[in-house]
Amino acid sequence: MPKGYVIARITVTDPEQYAVYARLATEAIRKYGGRPLVRGGRCEHVEGDGRPRNVVIEFESFDRALAYYHSPEYQAAKKERETAGVGEFVVVEGAE
Repeated sequence: MPKGYVIARITVTDPEQYAVYARLATEAIRKYGGRPLVRGGRCEHVEGDGRPRNVVIEFESFDRALAYYHSPEYQAAKKERETAGVGEFVVVEGAE
């Protein structure tokens, strides 16, 4: 079964509030069996519009990644993020 991935590209506008979000999101990631592959770090925008923070989280399946994103735990974290930055999030299925 292919794995599922949550991919986020974020511009943080309030680092203190974002830290609250990150703490809550990390708890939800653990609960749903996610494994962060990329969490910030150095990046270079080689094409298109970029964002300074990029995150990739691996889950056992696409459905599990969606369950994480729609979970009450992550939705509580998301509320904290809404005033801490702007970004795009996508859930994708990996290759078999």
